[in-house]
Amino acid sequence: MAAVRIDAKDLHYTPLNQQIRKAICDGAKEIVIDNVLGQRFIGDGLRGNDVTITVNGVPGGDLAMFMSGPTVIVHGNADHAPGNTMNQGKVIIHGSAGDATAHSMRGGRVYVRDNIGYRGGIHMKQYMEKRPILVVGGSARAFLGEYMAGGLLIVLGLNGQPPVAERGVGSGIHGGEIYVRGKIDTKYLGVGAKQEPATPDQMAILKPIIEDFAKAYGIDAAPLVSASYSRIAAVSARPFASKYTPE
Repeated sequence: MAAVRIDAKDLHYTPLNQQIRKAICDGAKEIVIDNVLGQRFIGDGLRGNDVTITVNGVPGGDLAMFMSGPTVIVHGNADHAPGNTMNQGKVIIHGSAGDATAHSMRGGRVYVRDNIGYRGGIHMKQYMEKRPILVVGGSARAFLGEYMAGGLLIVLGLNGQPPVAERGVGSGIHGGEIYVRGKIDTKYLGVGAKQEPATPDQMAILKPIIEDFAKAYGIDAAPLVSASYSRIAAVSARPFASKYTPE
């Protein structure tokens, strides 16, 4: 079946998403959406590991929320919370993304070529074999990985800026891992977070992920996988235990 093409110009997000769902129900495996400008909820709740949705333009908030399987490729920037509570699949953004990228993500991968906003990876979690992965090519704003309960977050700092140079990194983290190329100033670490050099065994796990990210954007992976990284993780599984009374 040939790719289904949808023109989103001046189209409200509700009929747009209805057209996407109908195309998949009719057997489409490839959908191309042109002239996207702020339409929300694209890809939300969709299933099907063999479905690819290409978005030409700037999608609105909650791109691929609750998605379980498809691949969404965005040729442009994305608004807030792409990958929100995503369960499976892949989101590849050829630009930057807004605040709360990968919010509460439960599985799959979100790649952002450039930068993300505040609270990237907040409340990421994992269960058994499901381990969500967020990779950011550029830099992230404050409160990166806040309240993380699981998953993997990698920031490469490819925009000439530090991966993150704002406060609250890993604030309240009690599971999962954050890796940054190089290291961050310890004054930016949040409550309950610690920073240490990544070990060779840890780098062996990161290597294929970084290579997959680089392949998606035509980037040379060699200098990235050979660089030094720092791991930011939880000091304790209960970072705020002292805030509660015994009662």
